[in-house]
Amino acid sequence: MTDPNRPDPNDETQPHETSGWSRPDRPAATSSDPGWPGSATSPSSVPSGGASPAIGSPPTPAASFSPPPEVRTDWAHARWADPDPTPERWFESAAPVAASSGPVRTPAPRSSGAGTVLAAALVAAILASGGTVLALNASGALNRPAIVVPATGSNANPATVKQPVTLDESSAIIDVAAKAGPSVVRIFTEEIDPNSVVQQTQAGVGSGIIFDANGWILTNRHVVAGTTSLKVELKDGSRYDGKVYGVDTLTDLAIIKIEATGLPAATMGDSDGLKVGELVVAIGSPLGTFSNSVTSGIVSATGRRIQTDGGDLRNLIQTDAAINPGNSGGPLLDSSAAVIGVNTAIARDSTGIGFSIPINIAQPLMRQALAGQPLSRPYIGIHYVQIDPQFAKENNLSVKDGALVQKDATTSDPAVTPKGPAAAAGVQENDIVTKLDDQTIDTLHPLDAILSHYSPGDTITLTILRGGQTITVKVTLGTRPPGL
Repeated sequence: MTDPNRPDPNDETQPHETSGWSRPDRPAATSSDPGWPGSATSPSSVPSGGASPAIGSPPTPAASFSPPPEVRTDWAHARWADPDPTPERWFESAAPVAASSGPVRTPAPRSSGAGTVLAAALVAAILASGGTVLALNASGALNRPAIVVPATGSNANPATVKQPVTLDESSAIIDVAAKAGPSVVRIFTEEIDPNSVVQQTQAGVGSGIIFDANGWILTNRHVVAGTTSLKVELKDGSRYDGKVYGVDTLTDLAIIKIEATGLPAATMGDSDGLKVGELVVAIGSPLGTFSNSVTSGIVSATGRRIQTDGGDLRNLIQTDAAINPGNSGGPLLDSSAAVIGVNTAIARDSTGIGFSIPINIAQPLMRQALAGQPLSRPYIGIHYVQIDPQFAKENNLSVKDGALVQKDATTSDPAVTPKGPAAAAGVQENDIVTKLDDQTIDTLHPLDAILSHYSPGDTITLTILRGGQTITVKVTLGTRPPGL
């Protein structure tokens, strides 16, 4: 006989014994992130032909454990998890109740539910909206231009309100790669390291830019310096023997020449008009293997100064477009596929910090090469300090920008080199140069950066503040002495 007080073991509504349950342990948490932080090092820059930093192994993952299972309590099942059904009359407006002295009769329930009412409402809305669109289209209202409503009030912006312009970044990069790609070459070099005991030949690979269809190529000095053999490979795979026409140790630029005609020359841009945040594209041969690789980024900053193994470089463009060993000498391009820089260095132990020489600094060398002249830089013959607001405040100056002609603090050289171009024009110590021709000298346009746009023999006009008076002098630029 069955005990009526004992629960049926097959009845699922009765509580079960839990002593026989088990819960598997959760797997230990592991770290799959390859970017474990390493030891901090001081920031520095290396040519983009340098070696890549080593990557450390990830630390040992920490062990994990799981707490014992607990009985689920009643509060875990929230009351709002089971909402009440929506009343049938939710989608209808309540009918007015008529006053009557007789008994109130309850209306018979409707046979159709809320789903039928909702479906009917949706169909009516679709039909009504379709009719409205047809009516507006027939009247021409949809073809009218958008009306710009000017802002009013004390906080109104006086500028005209314009619709936002959408830039298809992907299409812009594709166009740049198609236009400029054929102008980018790969440079193979061989050299003998003078510091090596065995005097073994070493091979190197860099990039370059065709700037003239008759075989003139712009690249970095550190790509071709000391080479005993030089070959240039075009995008189509054809190779030519090349020779170094000249190098510029001041800016790490070089020009090489190959015997070829009808080459696809790149379009030169204007680096002086660059804006921070502007889209840029880099093309080159990273690691010397992946020729004509395209990367993109923005202009992170301008006017940068870095120290490299080859010396001090100034007035550089900083970009986060990926630049790797082998990209040296390749172009940095704007969204119109015009060359605005020559990729030259990357910051050691960093990601997304690369530097390019502005193309406006390279253009005088390119003109000299095409004219058959030796590569040279202009020379003015002064030492100066760039004035900024803090320097002006500390020295009680009347201007916050300009170049103060002053002795070099690191050497015993005078402020104005005797018998130099500036001395011949009458420039004196403590003069403040405020303009070179029509260009104002400030922190964004320092004197040396402006001078790099000129060639030896050019005559320039300096605007000078001397003793509270503004004067102008004309200076005929000389040739920068070698090794200076």
